Amino acid sequence: MTIYESIGGEAAVTAAVDDFYRRVLADPALAGFFGSTPLPQLKAHQRAFIGAALGGPEAYRGRPMAEVHAGRGITDEHFDAVVGHLAATLASLGVPERTIGEIAAALAPLRAEITV
Repeated sequence: MTIYESIGGEAAVTAAVDDFYRRVLADPALAGFFGSTPLPQLKAHQRAFIGAALGGPEAYRGRPMAEVHAGRGITDEHFDAVVGHLAATLASLGVPERTIGEIAAALAPLRAEITV
C-alpha cells in the first residue's frame, strides 16, 4: 500500500492541500511567496505534486522545482516552515506521525532545489 492510499487517496490530498494553503497564507513569513499565482492554480499543482510524491496515480507535470523557485529568495527557514505547516495539516487530518515523517523525508531532497 502506498502512502497515498494509506492516508485516504485523492480526498485526503485535496483536504490536506486546502488546509495547507490556509495555514501558509496566514503565515506572514510565507504568504508573500504565494501572491503572484492564482490560488486555484497553486492548489492544482500542489495536489498533483503531493499525490505523485506519495505514490498516487497523479502525474506532476509542472516545471522543475529549481526553475519554479529560482530567484524567490526562499531560505532554509522558509522551507522548514512550509514543511512544518504540511506536517501540522497532516496531523490535524489524523495522519499517523510515522507517515508524516515518511512524507517529510520524501520532501527533504527538494530543499537544495528550492532554497537559495
